[in-house]
Amino acid sequence: MTSLIKLIAIIAAVNNYVPPLRPQETYSQGFWYAILAAVLYLFSSMILMVNMLGYFLGHYPQHFTLTDHQRTLMLQTMMFFIWLGGGAGVFAKVCGWSFADAIYFCDVTILTVGFGDLFPTNSAGRGLVLPFSVVGIVMLGLVVSSIRRFTLDISRDKIIKQHVEKTRIRTIGRAATASMSIRGGRKSFGERANPRVSGDVSTQSRRVTFDKIEAHRQPGSLKKRLTTGVLSITRARSRKPKIILLKEERDRFDAMRGIQRHTKVFKRWYNLCISAIAFGLLWCVGAIVFWKAEHREQGMSYFEALYFCYVSLLTIGYGDLSPKSNAGKPFFLVWSLLAVPTMTILISDMGETVIASFQRGTFQLADWTVLPKAGLWPGFLRRNPWLLLWIRRKVEERAAEKRVAEGFQAGIDDVDGAPKTLEELAQDETNEQDLPRSLALAIRRVASHLRSKPPKRYPYEEWVEFTRLIRFSSSTAEEVEEDEEEEGLINWDWIGEDSPMLASQESEWLLDRLCESLSRYMKRQTRKEQEKGGSTTAGESVEIRNDTTPMDQP
Repeated sequence: MTSLIKLIAIIAAVNNYVPPLRPQETYSQGFWYAILAAVLYLFSSMILMVNMLGYFLGHYPQHFTLTDHQRTLMLQTMMFFIWLGGGAGVFAKVCGWSFADAIYFCDVTILTVGFGDLFPTNSAGRGLVLPFSVVGIVMLGLVVSSIRRFTLDISRDKIIKQHVEKTRIRTIGRAATASMSIRGGRKSFGERANPRVSGDVSTQSRRVTFDKIEAHRQPGSLKKRLTTGVLSITRARSRKPKIILLKEERDRFDAMRGIQRHTKVFKRWYNLCISAIAFGLLWCVGAIVFWKAEHREQGMSYFEALYFCYVSLLTIGYGDLSPKSNAGKPFFLVWSLLAVPTMTILISDMGETVIASFQRGTFQLADWTVLPKAGLWPGFLRRNPWLLLWIRRKVEERAAEKRVAEGFQAGIDDVDGAPKTLEELAQDETNEQDLPRSLALAIRRVASHLRSKPPKRYPYEEWVEFTRLIRFSSSTAEEVEEDEEEEGLINWDWIGEDSPMLASQESEWLLDRLCESLSRYMKRQTRKEQEKGGSTTAGESVEIRNDTTPMDQP
């Protein structure tokens, strides 16, 4: 670190007091490559010092465990630079270039920019371009793919999870604030901007408690971290209608679904914003460097530098502008290896946001106009139930008017096959004979959803059925019915830390719980059979003993 600072100071002093006599003297490309290497070494040493400081302050662990993706990225990067440097050595020998010009040519070739300022002039060089360019482009694509996967992993672990946790805690805080407001006689949910809880909210049936927030240290940590406050929701043993419990739990379920939808949108646009900011910095800052480096050689203005950087970022490479100075070519090598992959990642992120939205709009327009899609209207009506209900009501009214005109009794027919509502679920009685069959069918159905793309997400009504199947094997049907009335239908909080909606895949979590319920049911049935067999054997022995007793009497 100190030697690098001294080297930078010596170079700056020589440039000020003993500058080269231009145009007879100038700094070579090797000199500028050395400057860039010193800057990169300085940046790397500063990153290491930050990591060491973070370890002393307790932010980072003592040992880092590399993932498979990180190891792959390191290996691919080393292989790419070995291919780039080895190819430069071969082309320098074959085409008679200096190594600095040869590595600049290899960089322009692999990045598919192709300015045309350097090109092989003999048959050997032209023949070597074929395998070198193909292998180099494939290796560059692998590196870019690994970089994108690495950045997505970092954003998911550091940013996305923190965003989910903050949003969840903020939602819990709003629920707790609303509960205390109701207890104090202040404004209710309906008078606030927060979502309204369906049904009557009773502070006697639900008690909100916060665990004590404890500051602790990691092993070797010097800084205290604030642990996440855990919201534990406990229900009192007072009787409450099941429909009210269902509505309350559905509100919390819908709140967690809203958090998941918001996180999905946040993840896409966050990645796009980061890529756009990186692209903008590399574009504008790179243009400043090229403007200063090429102004003396070819009189390049800042606008021309912006144009040159943009054409290079998109790998168009018209060739009207290209780096010609000894400072411009080394900087272009480093800048392009950062900028072109960044541009590729930006286009990929745009494909998941802007381009995906445009594509969906195009498909919908085609479905409604030139390429009508079968089953489009039923799907549209399912996504807009209010329109379906309005159409049904109009059809029923017209049918009633027709029956009146024809002399039949008017009335509204019941619609069969409609999905169960919360009222119907609340009135359903637990039947212990039907639950095992329903459990087997549920396991089969959930198992078929494991490979669904995107992952299957179940509505609240299905979660109610699944929860009943999970709980029935641990107790009798009467006990399940009583627990549902007293404690609710679930053993977790939808927006709490133990929420199953925080799992990476809901179908996998459900399949594990349903299989555990099936295992408990089989064990309970085996235990009953054993008890039944033991009682039968005991009864037979008692009967035999009673039969033999009179024979022993005198």
